[in-house]
Amino acid sequence: EDADIPSRRVLITGATGLLGRAVFKEFNENNWNAVGCGFRRAQPRFEQINLLDCIAVHDIIHDFQPHVIVHCAAERRPDVVESQPDAASQLNVAASGNLAKEAAGVGAFLIYISTDYVFDGTSPPYKENDVPNPLNLYGKSKLEGEKAVLENNEDAAVLRIPVLYGEVERLEESAVTVMFDKVQFSNKSANMDHWQQRFPTNVKDVAAVCRQLAEKRMLDPSVKGTFHWSGNEQMTKYEMACAIADAFNLPSSHLRPITDCPVVGALRPRNAQLDCSRLEMLGIGQRTPFRTGIKESLWPFLVDKRWRQTVFH
Repeated sequence: EDADIPSRRVLITGATGLLGRAVFKEFNENNWNAVGCGFRRAQPRFEQINLLDCIAVHDIIHDFQPHVIVHCAAERRPDVVESQPDAASQLNVAASGNLAKEAAGVGAFLIYISTDYVFDGTSPPYKENDVPNPLNLYGKSKLEGEKAVLENNEDAAVLRIPVLYGEVERLEESAVTVMFDKVQFSNKSANMDHWQQRFPTNVKDVAAVCRQLAEKRMLDPSVKGTFHWSGNEQMTKYEMACAIADAFNLPSSHLRPITDCPVVGALRPRNAQLDCSRLEMLGIGQRTPFRTGIKESLWPFLVDKRWRQTVFH
């Protein structure tokens, strides 16, 4: 039995979430011994760990002795962070710093997932060493998390990424896929943001980048510090919604572009495009075309099942 277990070990936090599931799958399918942990939705597939419980975190890391830890767990909903700042800070900052310290203790390479929202969006594209200036508490908490990680573990990596989509369990899991109902129900007009410039990125691609980064690091200890990864198709939410409609041969005339800056909720950067050349120069990267990725992600949620036959056969 034991002979079949790969010798490279990776621990993934937030393995029940949209990104975490993809990261777990990517490592698991590429000859890594992957252990995922989660909190509310963990059992039976994953270890249940409260990342705020320092003893539990210490124990799992010392028992498993991972070579790599990919830290996907976070409160990543900007409006929730605004309404629950203390809880968000505990997870995004305190737990991340502690995880970095524990990773250093066993010599594990930690990849901390961060966000393009550390930038204010006024002068894109942003390189890794450009000065952050987050506009909302979410961006601030993730930036503080980056600092906590690198202060506790100078050999760690920070991977900043933009808005994500992929194979969701519920449409609300992603700010991209959540638009699908508005696209499908064309009997009522829907206002869509046409102000903020986004770079929708498939979680499969981020997962591949995490694995490639981990494998590169095992060969080269100088691989550390801050990195950026992003899809390369620039789209507003309105343009994403139109592309989704187009992918499924659905009408889009009911979608209405709103070009004003949004006034409700947490402030968002206008265009926080990430420059990804540092990873590209290392030969790391993967990009799924938006149309391909969104079709894979959304077809199970099609209301009119007849379309499945025409779109996929």
